[in-house]
Amino acid sequence: MPSTMDRAALMISGLALFGFAAPAAAQPTFPGQDETRPGYSFAPTSGAQQDDYNAPPDDAVAASSPKTKQEVNYQTTEAPGTIIVDTHSKHLYYVESGGKAIQYGIGVGGEGFAWSGIATVQSKQEWPKWFPPPAMLQRHPGLPTEMDGGLGNPLGARALYLYEGKVDTQYRIHGTNEPDTIGQAVSSGCIRMMNSDVMDLYKRVPVGTKVVVL
Repeated sequence: MPSTMDRAALMISGLALFGFAAPAAAQPTFPGQDETRPGYSFAPTSGAQQDDYNAPPDDAVAASSPKTKQEVNYQTTEAPGTIIVDTHSKHLYYVESGGKAIQYGIGVGGEGFAWSGIATVQSKQEWPKWFPPPAMLQRHPGLPTEMDGGLGNPLGARALYLYEGKVDTQYRIHGTNEPDTIGQAVSSGCIRMMNSDVMDLYKRVPVGTKVVVL
């Protein structure tokens, strides 16, 4: 018989078909919200703990994909160290000096969950827990109320929590347990990355980093 964690992981994988594969990440002090995010200015624009390592197994198939990390020429007026998320091309850029940037493939918000704005990385978590928001639990009562960090967790290996001033946007940059969705618009607004890529970005990004979402 499959374990409770296995059943939860299978259910979460199935939710990807309905655009719920990447709910907002959360820790107890950063409660996740439903994808409607009432009252927040970044509104939709339409309708088991692991040790650190280089490349988690769920990224192995895509290790040589152009969706993963590479250094590119990139002209911007933003300062080195800034994160720029291009939701149209589905790439995230970590700006370097000399007209260069590190480019990563990403998954972005699905129809009805696209957003743009400027935020700041206010918190960082390794192998974060997932707390499905109440509205999602009402729609899918079989989901667990929380899930420990690990390879089966939809938040993946790392999470960067995005704030506007002192206000939690409820959006995150995080890893994924579904690497085949990178390059697609399927999330509830969060920016998902390959686990190996988000681990690389996590090491480069301090709290306070500026994030521009286009």
